[in-house]
Amino acid sequence: MNASTGASALPTRSRRLLISGLLLAGMGAIAASGKAVIVKLAYRHGADATTLLALRMLIAFPFFIAMGLWAARRAQPMSWGDRGRVVLLGFSGYYLSSYLDFLGLQYISATLERLILYLSPTLVVLIALVVLKHKPTRTQVAALLVSYLGVLLAFGHDIQLEGQRTLIGSALVFASALSYAVYLFGSGQAVARIGAVRLTAYASMVACVLCIGQYLLLQPWSGLWSQAQPVYGLSLINGTVCTVLPVLAIMIGVKRIGSSLAAQVSMLGPVSTIVLSVWLLDEPMGLWQSAGTVLVLLGVLLVGSGAAKRR
Repeated sequence: MNASTGASALPTRSRRLLISGLLLAGMGAIAASGKAVIVKLAYRHGADATTLLALRMLIAFPFFIAMGLWAARRAQPMSWGDRGRVVLLGFSGYYLSSYLDFLGLQYISATLERLILYLSPTLVVLIALVVLKHKPTRTQVAALLVSYLGVLLAFGHDIQLEGQRTLIGSALVFASALSYAVYLFGSGQAVARIGAVRLTAYASMVACVLCIGQYLLLQPWSGLWSQAQPVYGLSLINGTVCTVLPVLAIMIGVKRIGSSLAAQVSMLGPVSTIVLSVWLLDEPMGLWQSAGTVLVLLGVLLVGSGAAKRR
């Protein structure tokens, strides 16, 4: 191998890693955003939130078990303290957050739901300000103001159409975003000890057990198999393409391009939700919603840029 060959190999490999990482992060963001549209379509066939969540987790459960077994091959055994944290994080980040989100989607549009969920990074900042007594930077303050102004614009548009339903649904989805923000805030130190893949797999497994257990407590097992046929096809897509695939794609993408760049690519999520909701659900998309979307994305980008600077 001559010098020129060796010199050109690294940039080519780096470009391939960059492109593949961008594609994976983008694919994960788009796939995850499709969940809201899938759930809204399933609601049209008479399914409820508890049933859809149980079907989603039943389908995803084997994949998370396989992911957890793979991640635990060479890992150190977890302490009882870390096991307890995994249970709490699984409850907050994947069970409670998902359940509240599914409930909220019964009342509001997929577009508004996605915008509210994208407040999670700003909620993490607020939690850090309260719990850790961090002094907010100007960038953080600007990000918070811009993001919440964007949601208020979209909220104001929808509440004129649906009134109290928009208020109830927005409150439920905001609680979902807050629950997931608690997970993000609490998982910081746990990731270092447990590992990102193992923590995600174990927390997701906890959520699967809770979601399925909740259904068994509230409804008969036979009811899970008496849904309209389209519900099962939609749940298969929800459990694989919109649940397992985003976890793996985004995780590999972050490993290849870093969390800051992956966070910027995730801005495709709300945009793809808007496109899918207009196309598949015939949801209205007005000027105020468009302006709100732009502001929310700008606020999240500001949060990400502030985090990158601190590193």
